Amino acid sequence: MIPVEDIRRWVERFDPMGDQRAMESQAATLALLDTQPWPGARGRFDPGHVTASGLVLSPDGSAVLLVFHQRLGRWLQPGGHLEAADETIVGAARREVLEETGVTVDGRVDPVLVRVDVHEIPPARGEPPHYHHDLMFRFVAAEGTAAQTPDGERAAWCPFDRLAELGVDAPLLRGVERARLLRREP
Repeated sequence: MIPVEDIRRWVERFDPMGDQRAMESQAATLALLDTQPWPGARGRFDPGHVTASGLVLSPDGSAVLLVFHQRLGRWLQPGGHLEAADETIVGAARREVLEETGVTVDGRVDPVLVRVDVHEIPPARGEPPHYHHDLMFRFVAAEGTAAQTPDGERAAWCPFDRLAELGVDAPLLRGVERARLLRREP
C-alpha cells in the first residue's frame, strides 16, 4: 500500500504555475490527505479518493498516448484507481499505463508530476457521483513499445496538433503543455 507521505511529497512539491484550477485541486488534495487514513480507498466517495494517471509522450516527443474511455465517451490519458499492491504513487501510474495500453515507460526518464486535478465522476455501477483527486505524471515511452489494449478498448498516439479534434478537456491539454515544456528542460 502506498504510504500517504509518498503522495503528500509529490502534491506539496507540485507547482501549479498560476493555474487557478490546479491551485484549488492541490489544496483540496492536501486536505484529503490530512483527513483520510488511506486516501486511495475506492469506496470513499466524500470527499473522494486519489487516483493516478500517466501522460505518456512518444520517444521522439511528437505525440501523446491516449485511451478512449467507453463510459465517459472521450479520450483521456491512461489512469485509474490505486491498488493495495502499489508501493508508490508513480508506480501506480506506471501500472495503469501498462494495463490500459501495453506501453512500457522509459525508466531512464524521471517522472514529473504535471497536473493535480480534482474532477467529478458521474454515478455508475451503484456508485454515487464522487471526486477523483488525480495525480498526472509525465512519462516517456520506451523505444519499440506499441499500444495494445485489452478488451477491445482503443489506445492511440495522438500528435499534439490533433488534440483539439479529439475533444480532450482543458486539464489534459494543460498537462500536455506542461509535459512538453518540461521535456525540453535539461
